[in-house]
Amino acid sequence: MKNLDFIFVIVLGAGILVGTAAGQQPQTQGTKPGPQSSSDKAASGRAYSGMYTFLKEGEFLQLTVEDDGRITGFISRFGEGESDKGAFLDQFFKEGKLDGNKLSFTTEVVHGVSFEFKGTVERGEGKNPGDEAYFVLKGTLGESASDVNKKMTSHSREVAFKMFPQEAAPAPVMRK
Repeated sequence: MKNLDFIFVIVLGAGILVGTAAGQQPQTQGTKPGPQSSSDKAASGRAYSGMYTFLKEGEFLQLTVEDDGRITGFISRFGEGESDKGAFLDQFFKEGKLDGNKLSFTTEVVHGVSFEFKGTVERGEGKNPGDEAYFVLKGTLGESASDVNKKMTSHSREVAFKMFPQEAAPAPVMRK
């Protein structure tokens, strides 16, 4: 029996040494959990999905976080050109990425205008999930536009887009 205990101690010690050599920490009771797994990060990132304010009253940004950190969505805004003045335009994301709380996306060109956002998703003033401004997108928004002569102009500005409040769940139906 002593030989089995001795072999068990040797095997256990070798396993710890191999794990430590591979850059892993030995697991013992009472240790803190390691970094979030990719599925935990995806679940927390999905909480950022929703509708946010955009530049003007009535305009908005729809953001959807996919499992792999890819971002899909669109911007709904009022046109400002001669041909689309006041018309409601939807600009879908060409690409987008969420890495932790770092967010970036670019839109397709619509009526000669495209947007690029680089920033972060942060906790806002909202007290509870579903409250207005529970999350805020803060960063730099670049806008590029080309005129009828194909002349490009670009400008950037610091922005903060607040999450819209989420509607409460529908009231339960009372049955008689």
